Amino acid sequence: MKKTILITGSTDGIGLETAKILVAQGHHVLLHGRSSAKLEDAKKIISALNDGGQVESHLADLSRMTDVEALAKAVAERHDKLDVLINNAGVYKTSDPITQEGLDVRFAVNTIAPYLLTQRLLPLLGSSSRVINLSSAAQAPVNPDALTGRVRLSDQMAAYAQSKLAITMWSHSMALTRNDGPVFIAVNPGSLLATKMVKEGFGMAGKDIGIGADILVRAALSDEFATASGEYFDNDSGQFASPHSDALDPQRSQEMVRVIEAVLVEIDNGEVENKATDKS
Repeated sequence: MKKTILITGSTDGIGLETAKILVAQGHHVLLHGRSSAKLEDAKKIISALNDGGQVESHLADLSRMTDVEALAKAVAERHDKLDVLINNAGVYKTSDPITQEGLDVRFAVNTIAPYLLTQRLLPLLGSSSRVINLSSAAQAPVNPDALTGRVRLSDQMAAYAQSKLAITMWSHSMALTRNDGPVFIAVNPGSLLATKMVKEGFGMAGKDIGIGADILVRAALSDEFATASGEYFDNDSGQFASPHSDALDPQRSQEMVRVIEAVLVEIDNGEVENKATDKS
């Protein structure tokens, strides 16, 4: 059966390679990017695949929650069902880490935007649909004040690792509270793959990017993930595994959701200010 699949951050890296595979298999893929030029290029590349599925594109800057809301609305206007949502877009190293809403861009893009997008698209996600959240082997205990923008982390890896644990935590919490689906799965696609993030952040070419694309395709479509809601798949070891212990604590995971919801309420109420203090 052909699926309708939204992949955020699909103009390059793992997202683009995953989209290529899925379209080649005949699925209807919704591309997303924040650069109109790169989005158009990606659509042309994928649309050229012989006997492929349908391709459409959506432009949004996921560091802006108004753009996230607009993306969800645009998808809902064109579709009444979404089989798979792959929250792939991510940020690690940047020279401009603070968003216009006063958040660290790692938390904004890697944690809060996928939460908001998922919430807004829940009416399209049925009991058998899947939400695949990109986690990482890099996971560190989350400072709630850093997530809300009240404390600024000067260490970029610290911000990234905390953002990835945070998305893993809300994945687990959502799985526990939504017995009627969809399936929520956090996936570490593989460490140090040949993505732009790895090249810019670590100055190295990285391993075959197909490693990450293959596991996302499996997570989206294969039976082995159909009943794995709340689980964490570690592609470095090639199996379901235990994430950081905080992600397995229902109380801490639910508290993470409450912190994210509070941030979104502040943004919705226009309570945005430069309130951060530096912290190494």
